[in-house]
Amino acid sequence: MLEIPFLISAFVTLFVVIDPIGTAPLFLALTQGMSARQRRAVGLRACFIAALLLMAFAVAGEDFLRFIGISMPAFQIAGGLLLFLTALDMLFDRRTERRQNHADEGTGALANDPSVFPLAMPLIAGPGAMATMVLLINDTGGTWEGTALISGVMLAVIALVLLAFLAAAPIERILRRTGTMVLTRLFGLLLSALSVQFVLNGATALGILPNAAPL
Repeated sequence: MLEIPFLISAFVTLFVVIDPIGTAPLFLALTQGMSARQRRAVGLRACFIAALLLMAFAVAGEDFLRFIGISMPAFQIAGGLLLFLTALDMLFDRRTERRQNHADEGTGALANDPSVFPLAMPLIAGPGAMATMVLLINDTGGTWEGTALISGVMLAVIALVLLAFLAAAPIERILRRTGTMVLTRLFGLLLSALSVQFVLNGATALGILPNAAPL
């Protein structure tokens, strides 16, 4: 059996990396204009997909990336670039316009679902969280018992993410439209900085840049 202090350390590490509190405002911005029911569905789907991704990385993440010839730094850079495009949409409010266009065409529910990207990946199950799972499993010796316990710790953190998502709707009602628009642009800016940090971390790990300070 793994020691309790190690499991607590694993929980704190995953909590800091996934950051449920910091992800909630981004969820609020990315689901702006959705009904409470749609928002709950997006939150549940995003957390479920993120949990599956992190579980997969717990079992065979490092081997899978090595098998297809992708390094974790390359994964970080790609995720950062994709996230930057989403941040631009938030900053210039293109998501709202595109959502309206798709709604007029009758395809809005499918075309504007942020549950897979960017919520599940890379905001929840990002390169940092995936790498953390690989490292934690490695620290347990790679046993099935260790994998199961670390996966349980990860699921506890994902449950906290879901709780934070569900609390986003009452916050939006308090802020109203003007406050939500301000937050959307503010967090679009923060999201763009986060995406650049992903790219810097990946470039640093590849030796392209000197050591980049964390965000």
